Amino acid sequence: MTEHHRVAIIGAGLGGIATSIELLKAGYDDFVVLDQASGVGGTWFHNRYPGAECDVMSHFYSFSYEPNPRWTARYARQPEILAYIEGVVEQYGVTPHLRLSTPVRTLHWDEAQCRWRITTEGGQLTADFVVSAVGMFNEPVWPAIPGLNSFAGQIIHTARWPVGETLEGQRVAVIGTAASSIQLVPELAKSVQYLHVFQRTPIWVLPKDDRPYTDQEIDAFLNDSAAIPDLRVEIAERINRTMTFEDQEIARTALEAGVRNLDQVIDPEIRQKLTPYLPWGSRRPIISNVYYPTFNRSNVELVVDPIERVEPDGVVTIDGTKREVDVVVCATGFAVTKYLSVIDVTGRNGLRLADEWAKEPRAYLGVLAAGFPNLVMLYGPNTNNGSILTMLESQAGFAVRQLRWMTDNNLAWFDIRRDVVNEFNENLQADLDRVQVWQFQPDGYYRGPSGRIVTQWPHTMIDYDNRLRAINGNLFETAALTDTRQ
Repeated sequence: MTEHHRVAIIGAGLGGIATSIELLKAGYDDFVVLDQASGVGGTWFHNRYPGAECDVMSHFYSFSYEPNPRWTARYARQPEILAYIEGVVEQYGVTPHLRLSTPVRTLHWDEAQCRWRITTEGGQLTADFVVSAVGMFNEPVWPAIPGLNSFAGQIIHTARWPVGETLEGQRVAVIGTAASSIQLVPELAKSVQYLHVFQRTPIWVLPKDDRPYTDQEIDAFLNDSAAIPDLRVEIAERINRTMTFEDQEIARTALEAGVRNLDQVIDPEIRQKLTPYLPWGSRRPIISNVYYPTFNRSNVELVVDPIERVEPDGVVTIDGTKREVDVVVCATGFAVTKYLSVIDVTGRNGLRLADEWAKEPRAYLGVLAAGFPNLVMLYGPNTNNGSILTMLESQAGFAVRQLRWMTDNNLAWFDIRRDVVNEFNENLQADLDRVQVWQFQPDGYYRGPSGRIVTQWPHTMIDYDNRLRAINGNLFETAALTDTRQ
């Protein structure tokens, strides 16, 4: 017989782990966690490029119920974050439920049995209830540059960095200057022979209040029970004030800080090329103390001429200049607007999620898509903002509440009504249109093929959690669990 579970979770990153812990707390033990990677951590497993670190302060980038008093710095780096995640998995008993190195290929709703049929690379299984924790940062995007595949040297994507690779002594081209590049470039510059950084759009990089914690501070986190909770409240209040982009004083202060940060670039011509022409907040806010000074180094070049093609031994820009390199690094991000549709998902009446989301992904509060019963998505459409740990905890809690509601009401399935999703999305888009700085980004990763913003949440994290908790049975189509189905 086909292996069956009450719940299947797709993804062993922070969302999948949060859901696993909530399930165990609620008394649900019959679940499996499927992930294509050979280890847990999701983004923090794959994104191990030099310099990878969090842009949310360490004590807030932790589960609220599992503080870590031993963070070594205000912003933790990838190895420390991954070690924290691995420790949480072990401590909370998630390990026995993991099915790693098991990519999910298809997810198909079985109308007759009222359950999901899941095809993995290793076989098939079924589940009554599915939680998608694949998130936004799942499928790397490779730049569509003519000749890229003809390059004879090494090609690396920041999202799939080889373990232990430093590129020491090599000539390197980095394509892209967004979040991962801002962290990677200063680290590479220390050891490579020469570094060419290809920039398309300059972005604001604000100073980072980053320093190691002292022994005295760590002792306080260990011994004062109020120290971490008080710090978390302080960080949360600051993020909630900032993330809506309504406070003009915050925007003014941020812009001034960005200009001061740029002043670290000595060469006025290079500084001008790095100066953004879009307002702060129009693209993802970035913080770093070391990115701008990197362009004062003699072995680093900022290139703003568009790339025309890649040849076997180098990169050619439209002005005809060829830069010979040994390695091409693509810091070009992810297919962030695909979400769960990176997997072949088929719901009720043969509805394909990829078709449903061809123009734009949409879901009720990012967690429920019409036509896909017994399915809750974490880090789905329009839930990106603030601290993802806080958002994921809210979503994991909702998923388990929904499962309990389904169980208590003896339901075979529930499905969010399409009119509910449509009304929510129209109201959401109106709210997104009111965030003025985001209107300056006509072609960034925030927007889907339709041109609408499909990644961002325009309100606070508190508001998001309150709305999730207000979801009730009136929003759903449902069907009772029959005797034959039992």
